[in-house]
Amino acid sequence: MLRTTSALGVVQILAWGSTYYLLAVLSGPIQADTGWSGTLVTAGISLGLLISGLAAALTGRLIQRFGGRTVMATAMALLATGLTLMSAAPNSSVYLAAWAVVGLGMGAGLYDASFSSLGQIYGTGARRAITQLTLWGGFASTVCWPLSAVLVETVGWRGACAAYAALHLAVSLPLCLVALPRTAVRDTRPTPTALGGKEPADPLFWLLAAEGMLLSLVSAIVSVHLIVLLQARGIPLASAVALGTLIGPAQVAARVIEMATGGRYPAIWTLLTATALVAAGVIGMQAGLPMSAALVVYGAGNGIWSIARGAVPMALFGADRYPVVMGKLARPVLLTSAIAPSLGAVLIDRLGADLTLTVLAAISFLPLGCAVVLIALVRRIPARQGW
Repeated sequence: MLRTTSALGVVQILAWGSTYYLLAVLSGPIQADTGWSGTLVTAGISLGLLISGLAAALTGRLIQRFGGRTVMATAMALLATGLTLMSAAPNSSVYLAAWAVVGLGMGAGLYDASFSSLGQIYGTGARRAITQLTLWGGFASTVCWPLSAVLVETVGWRGACAAYAALHLAVSLPLCLVALPRTAVRDTRPTPTALGGKEPADPLFWLLAAEGMLLSLVSAIVSVHLIVLLQARGIPLASAVALGTLIGPAQVAARVIEMATGGRYPAIWTLLTATALVAAGVIGMQAGLPMSAALVVYGAGNGIWSIARGAVPMALFGADRYPVVMGKLARPVLLTSAIAPSLGAVLIDRLGADLTLTVLAAISFLPLGCAVVLIALVRRIPARQGW
């Protein structure tokens, strides 16, 4: 297990760092070099997330049929193709087209696809592997932001995109081929659900989908607009940036704790803990509690939510159709992530940053409510496993 998760962990660091976290460093240099507006440049990642969401269900079906090895190796090739196209983009149309290709790679190569692949390999025992993988993924920004900065300084933003494309071909793609088996050994033991495992008709499925969308909405808005939200609280820019750096270590620390203790309690309690911590963190930010403590609590909840989104569907629906279920759940989550930054900007523009934080605090209660209802429904299942 450690060999597989370590290899996929490196893949995830490079995949997240060259997609989701790419524009944090490259946006300014791209604008300065091309004259494109900041809105246009950042539209690239929104388009990528939109495409990845639309492709998520298909990705799940492909992993179900062909296994994670082929799909994730193809994802790395798509990321390399998109980044190469981006590095040579002569105009904004080609730039956005490049992000569309990158989006396909994101849909087939980030967490949801990796969780599906691990689920096929380890079946209902995949929870520990998922936790280990998210621990690796937590270092994506820590590794790739400095790397991107060095690349921009030495070879420019176009060279940085080309360098990431080369890394995907030379490192990520071979690791997928080496780490993942040609055929998966599936654990097909049934896990009872409320309506006999027909996940699209199951209220448990829709509760998980709603929970994922709400958490993604809050997380994406906070991630993109955190500095503005903190400054609205009277925090100077330098201090706001320093406070923002607390989230990453809190995510990793929470995942380490989950890895050490996760096998001792049902996965649904990880979900409940994640939603409670996210709610407490956002409400703490809004209520004027010490911002450092609020951000640490929020980061911890966000960190273990990434584990819960992979572990809970396995516990509820079993291993047999796990990739398909993950693909169906990923679609609304990724689509929400795509629109959330723009929605956050509209809220801040119309309501102001301070009132936007109040709205986010109110929304953060909803995923916690979904988790409570989910637990109540699961407890009614007569023959449940591991609950």
